Amino acid sequence: MKGKKRVYPYIPNSEPLVREAMLREIGVDSVDDLLGDIPEGIRMKSRMNLPEPFTAEADLKRHVEGILSRNIAVGEYLSFLGAGCYDHHVPAVVDEVIGRSEFLTAYAGEPYEDHGRFQVLFEYQSMMAELLDFDVCNVPTYDGAQAAGTSLRMASRLTGRKKTLLAGNMNPDRLRVVRTYLDPVMTVEMFGWDRSSGLLDLEDLESKMSEEVAAVYFENPSYLGTIEDQGEMIARAAHEAGALMVVFADPSTLGVLEPPSRYGADIACGDIQTLGIHMNYGGGLGGFICTKGENRFIEEYPSRLFGIAPTREKEWGFGDVAWERTSFANRETAKEFVGTHAALWGVAAAVYLASMGPEGMADLGKVILQRSLYARKVLGEVPGVSTGKPSGVSFKEFVVDFGQSGRDVAEINEKLLARGIFGGKDLSREFPELGQSALYCVTEKTSKKDIDRLVEALSDILR
Repeated sequence: MKGKKRVYPYIPNSEPLVREAMLREIGVDSVDDLLGDIPEGIRMKSRMNLPEPFTAEADLKRHVEGILSRNIAVGEYLSFLGAGCYDHHVPAVVDEVIGRSEFLTAYAGEPYEDHGRFQVLFEYQSMMAELLDFDVCNVPTYDGAQAAGTSLRMASRLTGRKKTLLAGNMNPDRLRVVRTYLDPVMTVEMFGWDRSSGLLDLEDLESKMSEEVAAVYFENPSYLGTIEDQGEMIARAAHEAGALMVVFADPSTLGVLEPPSRYGADIACGDIQTLGIHMNYGGGLGGFICTKGENRFIEEYPSRLFGIAPTREKEWGFGDVAWERTSFANRETAKEFVGTHAALWGVAAAVYLASMGPEGMADLGKVILQRSLYARKVLGEVPGVSTGKPSGVSFKEFVVDFGQSGRDVAEINEKLLARGIFGGKDLSREFPELGQSALYCVTEKTSKKDIDRLVEALSDILR
């Protein structure tokens, strides 16, 4: 740094004498000497537009708390937001367990002096595999979008093909991540969906199938909430062309819906945020991938898998399966790179699944279905509001069309916010063909009283 030298209390080694000693040790006169390979034309010459640093911890704390105080959490207002991150109930036992020091402070969930968390993650994988009706599940990685991208790259390596067909009604944010992750390894082509039913367009899919296609990908339920009931036909079309079927599934649905393996999926992926993980400004998120137990699938996982085996002491031990196939072992020669795992969220999901059990997951699904059906019905009775399209059966999210009201979603949401309600996700930019529509979400935390309050507020706003 040229000009006035400053010590930044929150940046290590910013004390001038320390910096000079480090530069002297490596044989250069300034930090700029380390940037010699970067062309002058793209270097920033001016100071960054940053506020002056706080030199006292108390001042910094007050500043940050002032910023945070402007936020409004879903616990303070009634929320009907979803679209990829959901306000599900988190049992107290989940926070209690993951708050323990042996889990909370462990890098990637595994301090090396104690492999007990290997068992926790093995149990997580086992319960996820049972929930998805597959043989193998990985330790959770970054998020569901990354899991989707990895699943498609696995399909490419398994088939030797370089093209994927993606459903046109998938989550737009996830689509952007997947496109980025696949480029330049695979090409992407979208196939259509029916605006009336919300289901996928099988004719368009079959017209785009070819010997180049490695995988067909869709989300169930779709981003717009519709439950896709054509899975077997999609699987048949994919398999007849020599491609694989990859399904992005919401695990909170699987107490009442068939898992993807039952209708022909070769790979299932998704996000575990719905399994006992709080909404934290869009997170925490953790991606899962599930497949059959065949070696050809296992060898293509770049992420960690934990297994169980007897020890010489005749006890059970837990550890990595086929470590040599991972990006951790192969580094720059790996087929694909996966870095730090979201293992803490794997522990959270394990505690959640163990506490819920099969009956609990079934009850969860039934409650959400019942409440979302009620919400869809009574909202559709509000003058100027329609919930009939897409007409397909939905799980916890559905489209609310305000077109007949003559009002914009943004205006409606602003007025709802003034009444202490977060309205649905505005779809007018992501899906302009749906007009002034919003994606509304109902979870097990949404009561009948909450839904009736929303109906009353909308009726008044649209009067």
